[in-house]
Formats: sequence, structure tokens, C-alpha cells
Amino acid sequence: MVRVRVLGVALDPAQEHVILLKPVVRPWDRILPVWIGAQEATAILVAVQGAPSPRPLAHELMLSIVDELSARVERVEVTRVDDGTFYAAVTLDTPRGARVVDARPSDAIALASRADAPIFVADEVLAVAGILDTVSEESDEASARDEESRIAEFRSFLDEVEPEDFED
Repeated sequence: MVRVRVLGVALDPAQEHVILLKPVVRPWDRILPVWIGAQEATAILVAVQGAPSPRPLAHELMLSIVDELSARVERVEVTRVDDGTFYAAVTLDTPRGARVVDARPSDAIALASRADAPIFVADEVLAVAGILDTVSEESDEASARDEESRIAEFRSFLDEVEPEDFED
């Protein structure tokens, strides 16, 4: 199993949502795209960004149930891919021992993101369904450069601004 993190959620050329999973450690040079529905994409983005929701979403409800049963989400695994369909499992640490529950990858990832549980992908799944990672390192570096540029621009603004600039 390879530990991964959610790299992001994107739209493919057909306007379908896809979650991108990136291995946490090298030497993997692949990312795993998993196609998901729009609601699942929203649920994962809300969880990854830590944004509060006005009412509990389904995955927040699942986590509340797990907590109420004195259990915790130990890990999530994308276990296999069969004819383009991905399969996942959620491992729960319960007072009665470990329990493994079958799940859709999107639900499992949304739950793991809320529970701060590690996400793993089977080596074979990453080898078969993963795509060459040609964007994430460049994107990470570009994001860092963009952020540094924005910070420098803001500092320059602060250095030059005068209180009178805000008068009507």
C-alpha cells in the first residue's frame, strides 16, 4: 500500500469531477485520478479545506456515528480497480476490535479527510490506473512562487499606503 494525499479535485475535458491522489513519499511518479460525482467532489473539497457547513453533511454524520460508538477511522484504502470501477475499504478501530467496511472511494476519502485518517492506495491500483505526474511538482512550485509574489506585492502596498488614501 502507498500512502497518498488529496492533491485536488478537478474537472476533466468532459466536465466530469475527478479527485487526484498523490503519493506522499517518492519514488512514485504517478498520481491516481478517481472519477466521482459532483456532490462527492463538493464533500471532499469542504473536508480538505476545513470549511464549516451550516448543517451536517452525510460524511459528517458518518463521523459523528463513528464517534458515538467509541470508534475511530483508522485508515482508508483504495483496494482495487475493476473495469474502471474503484473499490475502497474503511478500517475502523472499535471497542470490539478492527472492523473493515466496504465503501465507495469518494465516500471513504471524504470520511478520511474529516477524520484526519491516512489514505492508502494498493500498489497495483496505482501502477495500473495511475497516470504520469507531470503537473503537481510544477504546480506546487508555481503556487509557492505566486504566493511569494502576492506577499511581496502586499508588503509593497503596506509600505506605500497612507491613512489619507482611505478617506472619502
